[in-house]
Amino acid sequence: LTKISNSQKTIPAVVEFVDIAGLVKGASEGEGLGNQFLSHIRETDMIAEVVRIFDDEDMIHVAGAVDPMKDIEVINLELILTDLATVSQRLAAVESDMKRGEKARGAFARPREKFLEQSEQKSPRGVQHRYGDKEAVKAAPILTRTREHLEQGKLARALTLNEEEAATVRGLQLLTWKPILYVLNKKSGGFNFDEQNDPRWTALMEFMEETKSEYALVDAGVENELKDLSEDEKREFRREYGTQDSGVADLIRACYRLLGLISYFTTGEDETRAWTIPEGSTAPEAGTAIHTDFKTKFIRASVVAYEDLVKSGSLAAAREQGILRTEGKEYIVKDGDVIEFRI
Repeated sequence: LTKISNSQKTIPAVVEFVDIAGLVKGASEGEGLGNQFLSHIRETDMIAEVVRIFDDEDMIHVAGAVDPMKDIEVINLELILTDLATVSQRLAAVESDMKRGEKARGAFARPREKFLEQSEQKSPRGVQHRYGDKEAVKAAPILTRTREHLEQGKLARALTLNEEEAATVRGLQLLTWKPILYVLNKKSGGFNFDEQNDPRWTALMEFMEETKSEYALVDAGVENELKDLSEDEKREFRREYGTQDSGVADLIRACYRLLGLISYFTTGEDETRAWTIPEGSTAPEAGTAIHTDFKTKFIRASVVAYEDLVKSGSLAAAREQGILRTEGKEYIVKDGDVIEFRI
C-alpha cells in the first residue's frame, strides 16, 4: 500500500505486550511478587502464558525439569486461587446485604409504636445497602455457582452463563475470565517436543483440544536476536539459522482473534496506516479509531479489499475495474479493507 500511494510514512498496527515476571507457586498467597504481579495482570485485556517446550542442559528450569503441563497447571492454579478469593469476598458481602435487608424489612413490619420507639435509637433508614435486595438476591446464586466452579480448579471463562449472569461475573474483573493464549516457546536447533514426538507434546495437545484453548508456536530466542535488526538483516539472519518465521506474526494474529479485533487500512501520500477496531464494527464506528468526526459526520466510505487493490495496482485502476465500492453507514468493516472516508 505504501508503494502504491508513495506514502511518506508507514504506520503498522500495535499490540502491546506487558512482560510480567515473578509468578511462582504460592503467588496468590504473596509468594514472589504476589499481589503486585496479580494486580498487573488485572490491568491487561488478555493473558499470554509463555510455556517452554524444549530441553536444554544449559538452561535450567525453575522446577528442575521441563514439563509444559505442570507449568500451565501452576500458573492457572494461582490465577484460579486469586479469583476464588475475589468471588468469596464478594459473595460474603452480598449475603451480608441480604441479611441487613431482611432485618430492615422486619423492623418496618413491627407495630408502628414499637418501630418509632426503636427508630429513635437506630433508624433502619440509615442503613445503606451496597447491592440492594433485588441485586443481592440475583447475584448470590451466580456467585455461588462461580465459586463452586473455581473450587473444582476450572477457569472462570469455562463456566456456562447467560448474558445477564456473565455481566455479573464480568464486573468482578476475574483473572481467569480473560482470554488466555498459550505461547509455546521453542528453540532453534534444540530438542523441541513438537519435532520429536515427545510424550510431553502429546499431553499438551490433548489439553489444548479438551479445553478448546488457542496456542501459538514461537522461537523467543530468535525473536530476541532480531528485535534490533533492519528488515534486510532479519532476512539474512533467518537464512543463516534456517528459520524463516519466529512465530511472532502467528502470535499477533492469535491475539487479535481472541480479543475480537481486526485491522483496516487508510492510505495516501502522507501515510499508510493500519487501524485496530473490534470485529463487527460498522464503517462509522471504525472511523472513530481515526477521529470521532468520522462517526458523527459520516457520509459514505470508498472500500476495496487489500488483495484486490494490490492486484489492480492503484485506486484509480480499482475504480475502473469496479472493485472500489461505495458503502454506507450500515457496512460492516472486514479485516484487510482499505477505506477512504467521506465526511
